[in-house]
Amino acid sequence: MWSKSIQSQSPCQLATAVLLNPIMTELIQTHNLGRHFGDIKAVDGISFGAGRGEVLGFLGPNGAGKSTTMKLLTGFLSPSFGTATVAGFDIVEQSRDVRRCLGYLPENAPLYGEMEVAAFLKFVCEIRKIEASRRKAAIDTVIERAGLSGVLHQKIETLSKGYRRRVGLAQALVHDPEILILDEPTDGLDPNQKHDVRELILALAKDKCILLSTHILEEVEEVCSRIVIISRGKIVADGTADELRTRTASHGVVKMRLSGAQADSVDRELSEVPGVKEVAAQRVGDEVAVLVTPTGGDFSVHNLVEAVISKQCRIRDLSVERGHLDEVFRAITETVDFSGRP
Repeated sequence: MWSKSIQSQSPCQLATAVLLNPIMTELIQTHNLGRHFGDIKAVDGISFGAGRGEVLGFLGPNGAGKSTTMKLLTGFLSPSFGTATVAGFDIVEQSRDVRRCLGYLPENAPLYGEMEVAAFLKFVCEIRKIEASRRKAAIDTVIERAGLSGVLHQKIETLSKGYRRRVGLAQALVHDPEILILDEPTDGLDPNQKHDVRELILALAKDKCILLSTHILEEVEEVCSRIVIISRGKIVADGTADELRTRTASHGVVKMRLSGAQADSVDRELSEVPGVKEVAAQRVGDEVAVLVTPTGGDFSVHNLVEAVISKQCRIRDLSVERGHLDEVFRAITETVDFSGRP
């Protein structure tokens, strides 16, 4: 248990003390964490971690277990088995300490509709036990960050869905936590608002640990430094966006547009280049479009270019496919078996 002197510190001081502890490298850690509802295995033994400066994208189809995992980490649900810590605190034994150290925006954030925005944020400061001398500065900061200055004296029930979402984000940030757990943070926002929230997340990520659930793959590409994909309660992929793209059939495919007298026969030359699996060529007007699928290994785009030049062809355009995250998502979540392996 924490000493009395530590217990008296603010949430930010608590989190800072944890961050300065060289033993802890991850602010969120789960080990075989699970939650069952009768026969339904909502979360079925997952293990992952996230550290400071990281935006971890938590992806999965509807019903995969994303929101349930977030509710476990924030203390709203108790696990059926397994363990997890947030900022070094056990989510079961020290759930109150966990809640002090994080900001949480649930999918359907509970807001008091009859309260004005300013009064609601003041109320959140009070229940968060933010010192009276710091409350105005804390509220002013989140008002600016969440773009709420124009609706401060409106009742929350009169706000649009997008503005209610912003109020929910503001309450998660008002105590300046080191850990943020955000469930669909841009849901209901217009394109400009989504852009602003994504920029805010990137700015906050410099010194915070952020767990972000979203269905918007564009959002994942823009803000997440790492991605965990969950399906049927199990983790089925974990890596950066670039690492996951390598699992698509289109990853590494070379596209070329060629011209020249011998362009129509260049596919035979290219098929002999080391590391080439397949070559497809098709004439399009005055040019030949070529697709080269590599096997990996010793494949080199430079060798392709040399083969084209040897046929006295001119390269009008050349690009290498990175792969697409939506392909990975569909392939993994549609083919996963009950063991959790694609």
